[in-house]
Amino acid sequence: MGVEEQKEALLQKHYYENCPGCKVEKLKESRRGLPIRELVSIWIVVLCSALPISSLYPFLYFMIRDFHIATREEDIGYYAGCVGCSFLFGRALTSIFWGVVADHYGRKPVIIMGIIVVVIFNTLFGLSVNIWMAITMRFLLGSLNGLLGPIKAYANEIFREEYQALGVSAVSTAWGIGLILGPALGGYLAQPAEKFPSIFSQESVFGKFPYFLPCLTISVFALVVSIASCWLPETLHMHHGSSELDESRKDMETASLKSGVKCKTQEFEGKAPKKSLIRNWPLMSAIMTYCVFSLHDMAYSEIFSLWAVSPRRLGGLSYTTEDVGTVLSISGAGLLVFQTCLYPYLDRLLGPVLVARICGILSIPLLSSYPFIAMLTGISLSIVLNCASVAKNVLSVSVFTSLFLLQNKAVDQDQRGAANGIAMTAMSLFKAVGPAGGGAIFSWAQKRQDAAFLPGDQMVFFILNVVEAIGVLMTFKPFLVERRD
Repeated sequence: MGVEEQKEALLQKHYYENCPGCKVEKLKESRRGLPIRELVSIWIVVLCSALPISSLYPFLYFMIRDFHIATREEDIGYYAGCVGCSFLFGRALTSIFWGVVADHYGRKPVIIMGIIVVVIFNTLFGLSVNIWMAITMRFLLGSLNGLLGPIKAYANEIFREEYQALGVSAVSTAWGIGLILGPALGGYLAQPAEKFPSIFSQESVFGKFPYFLPCLTISVFALVVSIASCWLPETLHMHHGSSELDESRKDMETASLKSGVKCKTQEFEGKAPKKSLIRNWPLMSAIMTYCVFSLHDMAYSEIFSLWAVSPRRLGGLSYTTEDVGTVLSISGAGLLVFQTCLYPYLDRLLGPVLVARICGILSIPLLSSYPFIAMLTGISLSIVLNCASVAKNVLSVSVFTSLFLLQNKAVDQDQRGAANGIAMTAMSLFKAVGPAGGGAIFSWAQKRQDAAFLPGDQMVFFILNVVEAIGVLMTFKPFLVERRD
């Protein structure tokens, strides 16, 4: 075989017989058309992991009240923030570890374990009898569930290149809908003995534990998903027994030296040393921007529910948990339509950076209108609030989808799990500040109803806008840059 023929043979993709990643690559080459099954699988797995994160927010106000730990009604938001941030603090401690595990042993084992953790500890949270048990269960749920980082890498690897934006969009869409439907379930199913006395008696387990039903519902769904996840294909490349290929590479290199042929070393050399993720500025800039928007989004999620259920005299809407669930359900439906049908088109038209920037800018005037929405009543309040909630969630998830794409494109596959682990750790630290800071600011703002400057909840939404504006500024060069191959 001549040198040129050897070069052509080596340039062709080489598949290893027992490598799960190679099997996925061969399948991707042979298939055409929209990968519906993979999209649905990823969507359901991410939804299962996202549901318990914010499902507690509509009833957390009442749960803290029932623990009898707050001496004044205005202090409930502070304790609610402590419970809310415990999940994210736990996730921040272990996300890098789970990312490294996913890079060494595969995405699938980490995904399955993460779902099983939801089954166990989300159920136990619903049975909490005091604030310390609630905080502990949420902490363990966050620290032992390392699913989100690996599933983002998985979504980038399971699809052909032309569908990668759609795959990552499926992750962020399911995540966003989970953060919306979770509170909706929490709002509808909390306190069932009071809402549905003909079905649930006060003497039943759901009467004694009024916040157990929404947690149990999510855990049963997670149990079904954990069983179905056993059939997910693994995408990590695990190459063993590559001596034959290495020998042919050596022969080709010797022949090319003799004939003076110059070839690219990265194509024919052994595996290059891994690059430093910390020095990868396209990755780190995307992660830092993602963290700021995550801080804003988590604070908004908690503040929205607390604001909606708090009394009118304190600037809230006096909504019930069921009312909050209705608003968030409508938001979830709008988000699903937009992310599935419109986001991939916007990504192709504008690119991820410009989409994130525009959506961040549009969120600022929208949030500024929330204190004035509270002045409405009746059907006008319902219509305007639902429109605002749909728009806000669509804009937020579009930002996250764009930043997910930038993070995954900034690294190669063998570092993608660790890179997403770093992103999850940093994001979780910022998100942990969100509920704690949001709850504390909300309690403080409700005590200053007669202040001359930004009274009551106007101060809360002003601070949210300041954080959003910082995130928007970070989307500009020279801070945020894309990887150029």
